[in-house]
Amino acid sequence: MNKTGYFTQPTCRQHEMGPGHPECAQRLDAIEDRLLITGVGDALDRREAAQASLADIELAHDRMYIASLRGLSDGLRDEIDAGGPAHVQIDPDTMLGIHTWDAALFAAGAALAATDAVIAGELENAFCAVRPPGHHACRAQAMGFCFINNVAVAAKYALQRHGLKRVAIVDFDVHHGNGTEDIVASDPRILMVSIYQHPFYPYGGATSNAAHMVNLPVPAYTRGPEIRELIESGWIPALEEHRPEMIFISAGFDAHREDDMGQLGLVEQDYAWITQRIKDVAVRHAKGRIVSCLEGGYSLSALARSVEAHLRVLADV
Repeated sequence: MNKTGYFTQPTCRQHEMGPGHPECAQRLDAIEDRLLITGVGDALDRREAAQASLADIELAHDRMYIASLRGLSDGLRDEIDAGGPAHVQIDPDTMLGIHTWDAALFAAGAALAATDAVIAGELENAFCAVRPPGHHACRAQAMGFCFINNVAVAAKYALQRHGLKRVAIVDFDVHHGNGTEDIVASDPRILMVSIYQHPFYPYGGATSNAAHMVNLPVPAYTRGPEIRELIESGWIPALEEHRPEMIFISAGFDAHREDDMGQLGLVEQDYAWITQRIKDVAVRHAKGRIVSCLEGGYSLSALARSVEAHLRVLADV
């Protein structure tokens, strides 16, 4: 049995936000191509997800917000039928298209299915190759390419539906996971550790001083060795103290030095190292249980190579 699951769904490719948008279906294609060429895909247990239920999504999101998203999607279909525009503008960079609602439900569903399989012991860990991403989605607001916060929904689900006592969310995207912070800052059962470029989008940076929120801003052009030191001194002690029973990863790869969406200097070896340090904690405290969900990463080659490095560590290949 392959111990690392790979969850995806074809509808995640159909979501689009207009020509030339960096958060595009080609991101998933680049990952798939890399896993095929390198043979890493052969080591994975490939699964397709079902859509998340609204009741599970509402563990992390406001019910009226979710209803409004669904209403926008339904209304868009009517607009298109009447010859109107193909997208609803959410913010300057975020558009809801005809397939966005379904894709977002499948993306969250992948995180939940992965959580179920890992907790059941069918898999040791899992990676969700899904879009739209999630970590900017707040409890009651879509923004920054994100509509439903996949990792936050999965973390709440593990606590509420599976009865875990403590979980952790690790976020190494170049942008601060403001949506995740918004959702989990009031819940001390969830430790959030992150590292992100600052000042940078979404510009506010971390706003919570709670002990279970360990968000580490770094200036532009910070490179791998400095980030590794910060992780060792900041994340690891917090994770060891929290003793999470499961770890969720917001796996954004836009801190890569080749990615124009940020100005940090990570390379594939840094992502492998970070993944190994997370895995070490998971082995000690969480029976190895990890669910990782794709967030950012917009240089297609760098993204594909970085996901490969991440998966090689998760799958021990």
